[in-house]
Amino acid sequence: MEYHGEFVGSATVRAPGVCGELVQGIREDIYFLVTCPVDFYSRVRVDLYIDGAKGDAPKVEATAGCPKAVEALLATLAYLDRNELAARITVGSPIPRSKGMGSSSADVAATIAGTGLALGVELAPEVVARIAVSVEPTDGVMFPGVVLFDHREGRITETFGPPPPMEIVALDFGGTVDTVEFNKVDRRSLWESVQPETSQALELVRSGVEKGDPLLVGQGSSISAIAGQHVLPKPHLAAVQDFAKDVGAVGVNVGHSGTIIGVLLDARQRRGKSTFRRAREAFPEAEMVHHFRLMGGGLQPVPM
Repeated sequence: MEYHGEFVGSATVRAPGVCGELVQGIREDIYFLVTCPVDFYSRVRVDLYIDGAKGDAPKVEATAGCPKAVEALLATLAYLDRNELAARITVGSPIPRSKGMGSSSADVAATIAGTGLALGVELAPEVVARIAVSVEPTDGVMFPGVVLFDHREGRITETFGPPPPMEIVALDFGGTVDTVEFNKVDRRSLWESVQPETSQALELVRSGVEKGDPLLVGQGSSISAIAGQHVLPKPHLAAVQDFAKDVGAVGVNVGHSGTIIGVLLDARQRRGKSTFRRAREAFPEAEMVHHFRLMGGGLQPVPM
């Protein structure tokens, strides 16, 4: 697409992906998740122009395969009352799609923040979240630290704080899950049936983050992962749990609406690299094995 109008502004923002969630469930009739951001980033550049060729809708050119980023940009321009602008979105992301690793959430959040910054407006994480959930159910990666987040309505309900020192060896055994389609199916009764377990998991993870204790986080995440088997079963979970015990991990976690399974490690024990190697040997059938560090969330402007 060629632009015939005046250049307005540009910004680049990066957003972290996730390794599933530390906890997911329902409480007080509200769906929630506890974020699990990792050092795996989507980087989005937004260039804005005054559209010289007027039309019914803003003209947007984007990296192939990123329709949600386009929707996010259009929603942000509408929020800022700048629908007259045209745009180019350039997305660079190594995050696998449809695995429960927050690829769309990272693209969408970074696009929203980048669109604002290109216009000289720093959008608060709460605003980014509200715009993001208007596009699709989203992870809470726009908020710093580890947070309890309503991924359907965009409400942050609690900030736990920065994560304990933890590494994650993540395994994916194939398949995909469309998050939008997954959330269209009414699974309320299934989530409600495991509410005692997810409530216990939530308390353990909250305490673990507040105390900086990886073991408590691992215990809570493991409970949530097992409870999630009632909602979206993962055939390899039991085998990964056994592996986690063998390598001295603190627990496991999953993408509750994805395919990823994480082996959670206390980073102070420096077992990440060796566990990564052992996981590749133990699970040759795995399509992907990753080695991550648990990070705090938040969106980061990238100098141009």
